[in-house]
Amino acid sequence: MAITIKSADAIEKMRVANRIVALVHDEMKKRIAPGVSTAWLDEIAEDVIRSEGAVPSFKGYNGFPGSICTSVNEQIIHGIPSKECVLKEGDIISVDVGAIWKGYHGDGARTFPVGNISEDAKRLIRVTRDSFFQGMEYAKEGNYLYQISAAIHKTAKAHGYGVVRDFVGHGIGTEMHEEPPIPNYKPIGRGPRLVAGMTLAIEPMINQGSASVRILDDGWTVVTKDGSLSAHYENTILITSGGYEILTRL
Repeated sequence: MAITIKSADAIEKMRVANRIVALVHDEMKKRIAPGVSTAWLDEIAEDVIRSEGAVPSFKGYNGFPGSICTSVNEQIIHGIPSKECVLKEGDIISVDVGAIWKGYHGDGARTFPVGNISEDAKRLIRVTRDSFFQGMEYAKEGNYLYQISAAIHKTAKAHGYGVVRDFVGHGIGTEMHEEPPIPNYKPIGRGPRLVAGMTLAIEPMINQGSASVRILDDGWTVVTKDGSLSAHYENTILITSGGYEILTRL
């Protein structure tokens, strides 16, 4: 499958889909607190998505049961919302949100503190976000994709963190996962040249300890192999002639 260059109409639809994703994250920030369950957060997220005329990208995707992914502490991605998972003071939670509006996907993730968290956890969240924006220094037409990957990797490694290799970012459009795969580490080569009209979901997944992962028996939840904390920060971006635009923003 080739990398798709989006038309002006497609870009406008993706702006709406991604604005809805940003609305969910804004609501999550208000609602996340000690004592709430991830199932309750999932219900709120689905209500926001559907009230905006969209549908959740993740619900039913390959059998996934939730409208969002809720990954707590050592969980990296694909955590399943549950009534039994009740957040505690000091936890961190990564919320990954997808929405489809008029056939186009939006996708974004944030890691939130639950009440007061440790300085180490704050640093992990901050560096994960910073690694994304270091990558964005290279997100412009004419550059190469793996320049973004290398900058993300360099930022995280400078702080001694593990960069997840088993899961990567991706192109996005009428499908949630399109070409190209987007590593958060520096692969061999330069990758494809960036062209205006590309829409990319770039998502550093950074571990406090080792980069090694394992998948729980539920077949979905990915956790750090060493039990260390993990953070996730994702935006859908549009490559433009002069740089990039973050679509997952209000």
